[in-house]
Amino acid sequence: MHIKLVFILCCLLVFNPATSFASDKAPLEVGGFKLGSSIDDYDFISYHNFLKEVVVRDIDGFRKGTIYYGICDRPGELVKIKLKYLDSSAGFYKKLLKRYKKKFGKPDAFIGDSFGIVKAWKWTFVDENNNKILLRLQHNLKNPDESLGVTVKLEMPEQIEAERICFNKQCAMNMPKKNNRMRSAWSEESWQNMLPQ
Repeated sequence: MHIKLVFILCCLLVFNPATSFASDKAPLEVGGFKLGSSIDDYDFISYHNFLKEVVVRDIDGFRKGTIYYGICDRPGELVKIKLKYLDSSAGFYKKLLKRYKKKFGKPDAFIGDSFGIVKAWKWTFVDENNNKILLRLQHNLKNPDESLGVTVKLEMPEQIEAERICFNKQCAMNMPKKNNRMRSAWSEESWQNMLPQ
């Protein structure tokens, strides 16, 4: 009896015109940007973010990595290194964590999740030039929103922030003055631009 009821409900959902997802109804555009169009169709001030990144491979003990460097405050200077170890197992992570603790002492904080899916520890240092340095060791095999595997991250957060501030200042100087205050009344054209089309 339950199987027939489930079948009838499924048929109603599948054949109900209100739940149809016809291709002519699929939204492809919002804010003046259209999926499938070329990036060259749009006029931007800059294609850059405040950091550039380079993917690196063939590093002994690591599968791959990403190196981030500044483009504004100190162009070309490395500010963040993120490397993924070859071995992504929990056993390797535990051995590595022991070695980290032996070399760098007890971590300052656990920054993983409370469910134990992402296990991550953070150390905070200050180098001889008085730069704050963050070191993170992370293990994750389940959360797709985080880097999967065993990852080490080494970064200079104050320099990353300096790059962001410098980049935003340059963008502000190059942007034409625009009134971005909230409007009390929007035109029909403005509403159309804000809604996916």
